[in-house]
Parts: sequence; structure tokens; C-alpha cells
Amino acid sequence: MDKNKQGHILIIRLSAMGDVAMTVPVLLSLTNSYPNLKVTVLTRAFFKPLFSQMENVTVSVVDVNEKHKGILGLYRLFKELKPLKFDAVADLHNVLRSNILKVFFRVTGIPFVQIDKGRREKKALTRTKNKSFKQLKTTHERYADVFTKLGFLVDLVEVKLLEREELSTDITRVTGDKNHKWIGIAPFAAHNGKMYPLNSMKEVILRLAKEKTNKILLFGGGTKEASLLNEIESNHESKVVNCAGKLSFKEELALISNLNVMLSMDSGNGHLATNYGIPVVTLWGVTHPYAGFAPFGQPEENGLTSDIEKYPMIPTSIYGNKVPQGYEKVMETISPKKVAQKIVTIINNKG
Repeated sequence: MDKNKQGHILIIRLSAMGDVAMTVPVLLSLTNSYPNLKVTVLTRAFFKPLFSQMENVTVSVVDVNEKHKGILGLYRLFKELKPLKFDAVADLHNVLRSNILKVFFRVTGIPFVQIDKGRREKKALTRTKNKSFKQLKTTHERYADVFTKLGFLVDLVEVKLLEREELSTDITRVTGDKNHKWIGIAPFAAHNGKMYPLNSMKEVILRLAKEKTNKILLFGGGTKEASLLNEIESNHESKVVNCAGKLSFKEELALISNLNVMLSMDSGNGHLATNYGIPVVTLWGVTHPYAGFAPFGQPEENGLTSDIEKYPMIPTSIYGNKVPQGYEKVMETISPKKVAQKIVTIINNKG
């Protein structure tokens, strides 16, 4: 591996938050191995703080709703990107928009390599009959494969993750000073098939809040989620704090970097936390870690899955949007006691 290798790579990963967050360990390894390599990430403006600690990484903002909407908008985007003189394009998204950009870039002769999403293997993993139930290549590995094809080897074994961020007064005004073990809990997911029952989560919180040394910080987004979290907060006085809607994304990342542990669904918050080396416990409903979306570098035992013997069709989908009849309550097989005990064990082992 030639550490002095130079060049300028454009990386395309437009959404969603978890998928964008999963690029971080890969880019950390890439830029550490090739310190003279320049990287531009094409993504939404909201995600810029994810890359703020990477010296050789800049973000180019895409606006798919207005300025860069449709084929003409994407051509406008291509014209904006062309003067940056890329040596290669790594498409970590591989959707219609990036395929249109591929057509434009190939006219210039610039190498354009796209992620292999493993659709065939994932279909075999989620089908009802003759299911191929085995661990698939992780998304992080699929990202790394793209760079390998471009001639840049990425080592995912030894990755120096993001540094802990400083807690500003605006953050501690919400959370209070850190004189407890901070347990982050993100109880929501994009689909109901991936979300732990709220009553069960309330029991988890009750068990954890009983410990004098613990403080629970709740994460979520949107008015409805904030309202539900406010209700939970009100039942626990100062031991539980709802952070939803009270911090910017940059501040939220800083807060996450100071947690002792994060409890998350199969969703973005787990990936945000693991990028800072925070222990993450994930709860899995109709999805499963075998699909390759587990948080980076976390022990397998930190992923608590629903009872597959009772519900043998798991995983029923990759994204949690397909819930067969009778599978609506699969996550009830993960007991609140088990979840709380897992978190307590992690905290005690970390000291």
C-alpha cells in the first residue's frame, strides 16, 4: 500500500442518516491510510457535522428538492462538481440519482465505481421459504470494496474513531453537568417493525433510572416523538431528560460522544454513537444484524434480537417495512429486564 498515493475522490452518499453515518469509519480508515488523498463527500447539508473532524474531507452539499431536482438539476450539479477535478468517483448510494450522475461523469472518462448492495443475498435472507440465514457482508465492508476497486485499500480492523467532543454550555443547559453515568436511549425507528414497544421501553427506563449513578438522555426527532419523550421525562424528574428538539445536530453529536452507552433500535443513532467508540446496544425486530447494518465494531452480543425460534421468518425485510401477519409483536420476546441488564453490565465493565 502506497501511503503517499494522491488524488481527489468524490464520494456520493445522499441519505439516510444511518447510511451516511456508516461511511465515517470507512473514511477515517481511508484518510489515515492515505494522508495525501483529498476527499469530497456529496451529501445533504444536514450531515456536514458528521465529517467535521476529518482534515482531508470536505462536504459538497446537494439539494435534491430544489436546485438539483430532476435530470436538469443533476446536470447542474455535475457542472458544479466538474471544476473540482476529481480523479475518481465512489458511489456509495447506487440509486437513480447517482446513476444519472454516472452517465455525466463517464463522458469525462473519470472512473466511477458503485457499491454492490448485495440485493440477491439480501433477498435470500428475507424470503419466506428456503431462507438463507447467514451473516452477509456488512455495509461498511461494501463501502470499503468500492475503494478497493479504485485502488485504495481500506483496513476495517484497526480504525481510529472520532474523538470525544467538548460539551458546550448550551448542551449542559439541557442535560445538566455530567456527574452521572449517561445512558442515551433512542426509542424510535422509521418503521414500526423495528421499534421496541413503548411500554416495554418505559420499563427499561424505570429499571435504569432506579440506579442513583444513572441519568437517561432521550433522543428523537419530530413533534410527535418529542411529545412522547416529554411524557416519559415528566414521570422521572431529573433522572430522565428529553433532548429531542432542544439541540442542533452538531450539539447532539457532541452529546452522543460523551455517553457511557447508547440504546438504539436498528436505526441511525446507534451508528452515530459507535463512530465515537461508544458502546451501543441495539434491539432488532423483523430486521436482523445478518443483513449487514449492525453498528461498526460492536460485539455481536450487544445486538439483542427477537426470538427466531418463535418467529422463524425473521428477518422479514431489510428495512423493517414488511411485517407479516402475526409478527407485529416480535419485539415483545426481548424482555425489558434483559435490555436493562445488558446496559448495566456494559456500564459496570467500563467503570
